[in-house]
Amino acid sequence: MFESPAPRPKRIPPYQAVAAELIREIGEGLYDSDPFPSEGDLVARFGMARMTIRRALDVLRDQGLITTRWGKGSMVVPADQRPDPDMK
Repeated sequence: MFESPAPRPKRIPPYQAVAAELIREIGEGLYDSDPFPSEGDLVARFGMARMTIRRALDVLRDQGLITTRWGKGSMVVPADQRPDPDMK
């Protein structure tokens, strides 16, 4: 009789893995006194395509953790100005 294959583990998309790592670092205060890394720096650090990094940064912006200004780069939103994570 045919047996179904073992369930495949769910794979997290690369941009979500990058976003999760950056969210953890922001939560630990890593970027409170340092500038937030540029897209190019993050591409080099994670070894992923620029589009993957952009999607990860979109997640951070959507959660209110960073703001981005053209020509200035991204900045971490101060902790007291971030949305309350329990409000979602």
